[in-house]
Amino acid sequence: MQARQHWQEALQLPRYQDEKRLTRHGYKVYSQQDEDGIIAEILRRIGGTIPKTFIEFGVENGLECNTLRLLVDGWSGLWLEGDANYVQQIKTHLAEYVSRAQLKVGHAFVTTQNVNELFASHGMSGEIGLLSVDIDGNDIWVWQAVSVVKPAIFVCEYNASWAPPLSIAQPSDEKIYWRGTNYFGCSLEALTKISAQKGYKLVGCNFSGANAFFVREDLVGDQFHTPFTAAEHYEPARYWLRHLKAGHRAGIGPIVQV
Repeated sequence: MQARQHWQEALQLPRYQDEKRLTRHGYKVYSQQDEDGIIAEILRRIGGTIPKTFIEFGVENGLECNTLRLLVDGWSGLWLEGDANYVQQIKTHLAEYVSRAQLKVGHAFVTTQNVNELFASHGMSGEIGLLSVDIDGNDIWVWQAVSVVKPAIFVCEYNASWAPPLSIAQPSDEKIYWRGTNYFGCSLEALTKISAQKGYKLVGCNFSGANAFFVREDLVGDQFHTPFTAAEHYEPARYWLRHLKAGHRAGIGPIVQV
């Protein structure tokens, strides 16, 4: 109760009153925290001309990720997951989507060396709607290596312990894995720099300080809070928010459009 009250009170601060700031638009459907709402608001602002296709890797069993809501809403895409047990769970939970090829599922550890080949081998190339990355380590380097697809929106985890102006990251090493500490991934400053080099603007972070949201430069317009800097959009680590009860446990089954 105290955690939820803190969240609600914090969102009343002057920082969050600008309607162009994305943070207050967050809510959860199937995402881990409030990413679903932020993604929906970004899509509303940039319009409906982008492809309704996605790629996400690091999805675990697929029931709590950034693109399941898009899938349910009629999008199609690719999930890549390195754990064979999770891959089997996805194929079981989402058999309806997999059977009609609306959702492609690949069992693979994504690296800087294989990322483009994996995308292309599953028929993903050119412009797509959204790319989401959460692998607790080489995220920034894999993103830097991506060349076969050009997403309209890019979502990536950052390490909120490394606040701006720190521009640091774990070295590119496929053997590094998260050990449950605050040593993982990259700082928001570093992620913003690499994304800018690829033609993307930082348009916001979610309130928990877990994910950063980027939009391709040609789609940004005047729809988002400026400046597009890490210092302006950084949110500190509020990881305790993930423990707030948000309704029933995530689940999925047959769904019809009404």
